[in-house]
Amino acid sequence: MHTAILIDDMPQALTILENDLNDLFPEIKIIGTAESIVDAAKLLRRQTPDFLFLDIMLGDGTGFDLLEIFPNLSSKVIFVTAYEEHAIRAFRFSAVDYLLKPINPEELRQAVEKAKRQLSQNNEHLSVLKETFNNPNTLPKRISLHTLEKIAVVNISDIVRCEADGNNTLFYLNSGGRIFVTKTLKEYEKMLAGHKFYRSHQSHLINTDYIKAYIRKDGGYLKMKNGDNVPVAVRKKTELIELLGRI
Repeated sequence: MHTAILIDDMPQALTILENDLNDLFPEIKIIGTAESIVDAAKLLRRQTPDFLFLDIMLGDGTGFDLLEIFPNLSSKVIFVTAYEEHAIRAFRFSAVDYLLKPINPEELRQAVEKAKRQLSQNNEHLSVLKETFNNPNTLPKRISLHTLEKIAVVNISDIVRCEADGNNTLFYLNSGGRIFVTKTLKEYEKMLAGHKFYRSHQSHLINTDYIKAYIRKDGGYLKMKNGDNVPVAVRKKTELIELLGRI
């Protein structure tokens, strides 16, 4: 049997979440609830749950304040939040699970099932969430990539390129490593907007810092600094040449 603690400053929200968890996951025992940072800290000093459902904005602080009190917390954290565009962007960059209020039972089920698979992993990606959430006007320097086995935290500057594989994306890193992520290239194009990334082809998103040369023969392609060749769509050639002239 797994255990959970629920933190939310709205009593009604706590009741609804508790009822939904009891209905969907009777094998999860709710060992405590709290409506403030102070009360939550008291709970977590006594026991560490498998799952911590944590509201971002609480009456006496934020969920991050609670996590700073317990920097080595092993619980899998599922954040609960009211809709706010910057918050959603932060969650996407960090690959941290979140639930929007009012909570959809199916989304709750998916989040818990995912968290179950990650119980043995560390929470490094929470630091990416905090950085991104607390600095809304600054471009994130790191991104968390959610694979089937783990969540990998990488520096955005170390990403050479991304390649679509159906509805999945393959990341090529400067180290030579590759990371396969079950999200579409389009999602990462939106996330990385503002960074030095360019969609050279329907299936390719490249970091312009790693362009070595544009080769005109064979229909035109990019030679990357790691040795990869990346195709350029016909409709993108003029735009790309102009872009290279500004780099």
